[in-house]
Amino acid sequence: MNKVVLKAEDLDGYLTAADWDYLSRMNQLYDRVMENFKRLSSGMPEERRSAEDTLISLYNEMGIMMQEICREAPGIHVYSFLTPQESHPEASRLIAKLRDVRTGNQEFVYYIQRAYEMLFKLAYGGTPGVNKNYLIVKTPVDAPVQNYAVHKITNIDEKIENTVMCVMLRGALLPSMIMSKEIEEYSSHGYVSPFALFRIKRDDTKKESNMEYILDLDKSFFNLETLDGKDLIFADPMNATGGSLVTVVKYLLGEGIKPRSIQFFNVIAALKGALRVVRALNNCQVYTLWMDPILNDAAYIMPGLGDAGDRINGRDGEAHPRNIIQLIADYGDNIARLYRAQLREIENTVLNNVLP
Repeated sequence: MNKVVLKAEDLDGYLTAADWDYLSRMNQLYDRVMENFKRLSSGMPEERRSAEDTLISLYNEMGIMMQEICREAPGIHVYSFLTPQESHPEASRLIAKLRDVRTGNQEFVYYIQRAYEMLFKLAYGGTPGVNKNYLIVKTPVDAPVQNYAVHKITNIDEKIENTVMCVMLRGALLPSMIMSKEIEEYSSHGYVSPFALFRIKRDDTKKESNMEYILDLDKSFFNLETLDGKDLIFADPMNATGGSLVTVVKYLLGEGIKPRSIQFFNVIAALKGALRVVRALNNCQVYTLWMDPILNDAAYIMPGLGDAGDRINGRDGEAHPRNIIQLIADYGDNIARLYRAQLREIENTVLNNVLP
């Protein structure tokens, strides 16, 4: 087997003494949070109200601490830490819907799409002093003559038309398509990003402390030459440990690839995972809609939202995991029509790396 393995202890070696101090304090706060979960689940009305008040106070304290940490790690960009106060309720309500156990597959996909639209604007929409481009659009109105509309847009072509979407299958497939679609829509030339598909997974028999990340090169589809000098975008709904991203990027660097930049887009990131990424990788920016405080012993984000890949794609059978073509087929006709240019790029990437 042609595989690359990264171990958790390798990742932890990038963290600073200050990082470990923050993480320790955050774990202590979350221990108190979990004590109040028990009260919230089983207490009488008065005890429940008291537990709710305590939880609100603890979450506010953790939020203030995470803002303090992120100020000292300028590569981490959290939506609610950087945007105006009036924008925060939208992000908070969206994350609440994604977390909710009652949110089904189609609704979950809808909110994932909205989340990545917001993340794209966080990364590219607030660029001051840039030039403008104009779009001239043909409309359906053709009487008394064919009508056209002129629309002014921000010129961010230089930032987005050198990008390659790097997909860490499988939960990252649809988010990557969404980001590529946003790039296409904001490009004045209708640029459709190339794709590089990496089959990487965690060994879920391990604990957070000894986790391993396995990049299966035999089941990945990419061309190294197309990645050199590019702006590499990774879109994964959850950044728990940062291990998958670091594994892929370290492999590429070892192969002599020199990206112009690396950007990582997450709906939710654990504090530890975000810190590991920016400590381990130079010229890497992390954009996340929401930051969660800790990981549990199995390296899952807490409070998290469960397995985002399962909630987007449905669960695979253990004996017969779906390949990329089957995953795309399961998205259905609505997704296929909306992201048709992206699907063509993915199809070309797979076929060009399989057929002789």
